[in-house]
This record gives sequence, C-alpha cells and structure tokens, in this order.
Amino acid sequence: MIQIDKTLVSEDLIDQAFVCDLSRCKGACCVQGAYGAPLEEEETKKLEEIAEAVRPFLNEKGLKALDEQGPYVKGVDGDWETPLVNGEECAYTIFDEKGTALCGIEKAHQAGAIDWLKPVSCHLYPVRVTQYSSFAAVNYHRWDICDPACQLGDELQMPIYKFVKKALIRRFGEQWYAELEEAAEAFKLKGS
Repeated sequence: MIQIDKTLVSEDLIDQAFVCDLSRCKGACCVQGAYGAPLEEEETKKLEEIAEAVRPFLNEKGLKALDEQGPYVKGVDGDWETPLVNGEECAYTIFDEKGTALCGIEKAHQAGAIDWLKPVSCHLYPVRVTQYSSFAAVNYHRWDICDPACQLGDELQMPIYKFVKKALIRRFGEQWYAELEEAAEAFKLKGS
C-alpha cells in the first residue's frame, strides 16, 4: 500500500494494466451486478438538480425506474447508489445501436445539457474508494467482465492509475495525483 495524505492506495493501481474495451465488454459494468453505482452524499443533491435535464437522454425503462425509485436509493449496506431497472442495469444506462451500454448522464453532459460528467465512482472504475473514519482506501476492483480491458491494457502498457488519471484528479486533486505519480516511479524502480 502507498500512503498519500489520508489515503491508502493499492499497488495494483501501478502494476496492473487496464483500458476499457467497450467493443468487447459492451459496457457490462453498467448492466451486471446486484447494486447501483456508489454515490457520494453531495452527488445525491446533484442528481436531484439535474433530474429534469437528463430525462431526454434516458430510455423508457430507466425513466420508469427513476419515477418509481427516485434519482438515487439507499443500498442494502446503507450507502447511496443509483437505482436499477428490475435489479439489472443502472437506471441511467442507455444503449447504442450496437447494444453497448452507455451513461445517459454522460450523454447529457456531452450535449451541454448539464455541467456534471457522471458519478465519480463510475468515472473512477475499475478503481473503488472506500471511506473509513480516518482514511480512504483506494483499490482496484477485479471483475471477470473486465478481462478484455486487462488484455487491452497489457497491449497498450497502460497502468490503471494512468487510465483513470482524470477521475483520480477529479476525486483527489492535482497535488495528490502528482504524489501518486512520484510513488509509482519509486515503486517501479524498486521492482526493477
């Protein structure tokens, strides 16, 4: 583990490779799983604020789920998360003509309808942040549906921390990321 400020970062972020390969996985992380995307407290307010602006970008199943459940729900663990459609895909998931799952919130952002990209947990994936009382654990979430992303990451020699650079900066800031880069270089030298 690498300590940066009040975070403990798994070395997996440095020595494991990853690049999303939507052509192969079809956005399965937005569809599979038993829970919605984790949300931070302030993101629940953001979802309320953007609710009407995002609606035109969503499909009927997602809209129905949002109408029934609201823009976010309390998960079984007591944390906030995005609602699901019939226990399957995230209510904000849309599908392109090839059946690839995409984010309706992100589409609304790209179209200029909202100024928010999407929940940070989605932006960070495959990185998951677990907040404890005195620190945050920053870990790589391994999931077999992401095997194509691991293969592409290996081919491109792209470590996870570089693949999710913008998301890590969004979550922790520029200075934190600069310290992570320094730690990554030291880690690589140590491993050589």
